[in-house]
Amino acid sequence: MKLQQLIRNELLAVFTNHALLLAVFGGVLLYSFLYPLPYSKQLPQEQTVVVVNLDGSQLSRRLIRMVNATPQVDIVGQSFSLAQAKEQMIQDKLAGILVIPAHFYRDLLQGKSPTLAYAGDASYFLVYGTVLEGMMMAGKTLAAEVSVTRLLMSGQAMELAEKQYTAITIGLHGLFNEAGGYVNYVIPAVFVLILHQTLIMGTGILGGTENEQLLRGEQHYSQNTSAFNLLLIRTALFFSIYVLLLLYYFGTAFKFYDIARLASIGNLVLISIPFLLSTTFLGIALGALFPRREIATLIVLLSSIPIIFSSGVIWPTSAIPSLILAAAKLVPAIPAIQAFVLLNQMGAELNQIVHLITHLILLSLLYGVMAYLLLKRKLHRYKQPASIYTFCKKNS
Repeated sequence: MKLQQLIRNELLAVFTNHALLLAVFGGVLLYSFLYPLPYSKQLPQEQTVVVVNLDGSQLSRRLIRMVNATPQVDIVGQSFSLAQAKEQMIQDKLAGILVIPAHFYRDLLQGKSPTLAYAGDASYFLVYGTVLEGMMMAGKTLAAEVSVTRLLMSGQAMELAEKQYTAITIGLHGLFNEAGGYVNYVIPAVFVLILHQTLIMGTGILGGTENEQLLRGEQHYSQNTSAFNLLLIRTALFFSIYVLLLLYYFGTAFKFYDIARLASIGNLVLISIPFLLSTTFLGIALGALFPRREIATLIVLLSSIPIIFSSGVIWPTSAIPSLILAAAKLVPAIPAIQAFVLLNQMGAELNQIVHLITHLILLSLLYGVMAYLLLKRKLHRYKQPASIYTFCKKNS
């Protein structure tokens, strides 16, 4: 079969396969909104809280107003008992309960440290941490005012009062994630994972569909070409598609979500080429093994969470068993995620990620050879019945 005919057949096989199109184009477009959009505001704000004020003093009411003034907390009501507040929290689905203890004002005047209590669902870590941050900010500000007032009433000067209250000023500044939110931190890594998984799914579905037809004894255009030509055209086709999808993610999507881009185009290309090649070869190799096309979707769904955790972006690699880390090195998404995040989000120089690019190149060679051998074995297996059938037909 000529290359032109092979290219035409591959294009028809890809763009008439509805499952493949849904996985590749639908998956990439859908996930570009599904993952980041709920976190587009970076941090949760104005979390609803109910207050139980057991002190009833003017100072406690001032604390409530200060907590409500923070951007993190929105006081929606007050209850007279903890049981009533708990019922309101469950019924109205509030973020938590703030409890101001009895004798709060008296303990502050006596120099004691009253304990403010907060009850909330810690499984929603971002929400839980945000509410605590707002409450701590208001509580520390009120405590500072009381401390300074006490020192002034004792006859000490304002300057001395300020120094005794806080001798050290801490300035915090996020170096790589200035907003301190989810989008700039996790989404770039997730985008790489989505490209990796949908590419494997697409090539796997195409290979699985082809295997289903061959197992049923149907004639297929791949039987009339060589494994090298089939690998070449299939790789070029999926590589071209995913270059466009990668540009969409790291161009349009990054701009839409206002994600920082620190890497140059040239450096991104150096990472993208071996990443897309190694992933395409891996997908083609797996597709040659799948007897049915739905297996590709199952493999991708089961492997997504382990891959993103093994990358070290949202979970420290020091807490991951060495055996899992060694196995993860065989997955192209792992070095690709690390390289993209270091280069584009953390401003690393190219010489600092050379080992990751080399890793991707070696994976490309490994899976390229593997894909060629598996395709050659498959085509050799299914060419035999075809040739026997042709021989019998000619002599009948």
